[in-house]
Amino acid sequence: MPADRSERRRWGTGAVVVLVLGALAVTVAIGVIRSASAPVETVVDATTVEIAEPSLYVHVSGAVTAPGLYLLPPGARVVDAVAAAGGFSEDADRAAVNLARSVSDGEQLVVLREGEVAGPQTGTGDGLVNLNTADIAALDTLPGIGPAIAQRIIDWREDNGRFTSVEDLLAVSGIGAKLLAGIRDMVGI
Repeated sequence: MPADRSERRRWGTGAVVVLVLGALAVTVAIGVIRSASAPVETVVDATTVEIAEPSLYVHVSGAVTAPGLYLLPPGARVVDAVAAAGGFSEDADRAAVNLARSVSDGEQLVVLREGEVAGPQTGTGDGLVNLNTADIAALDTLPGIGPAIAQRIIDWREDNGRFTSVEDLLAVSGIGAKLLAGIRDMVGI
């Protein structure tokens, strides 16, 4: 009988060990589940630094209610600039304005009146053709730029906002490094 008692003790001790390990496993599993669903907050130091994108300054002129210089949030579009300027005036040529186009910092947005044609502001003031204001006729004066590529330059400008550098021309279909090298000294922004 003493052997039977010893064997029962081993079984009892084994059962206790199994129960303790099971309880420990359940506790760990609950902790993992809770920590996975709980928000994690990491504090590097006591100072919180918030980096904000810079605002955009846009000069809105022409056929709007209140022309002027407006501060717009990053990602603003022409519709936001026109709204900031009080909306279109009654004589605005609304069809000539791409309201969905993004605006860029430092841009001058001129809203034409019905029947008005874009003004002669095609140069940069130093004899260069201004990529941000030139019409098809002015762009067509550049060597290697015909009416089709001139229209692509204007379309790119309307879709993407102002040119920020002459090198942005490389993003226009039909303009490669060789053509850009030939006109680089004749254009500006």
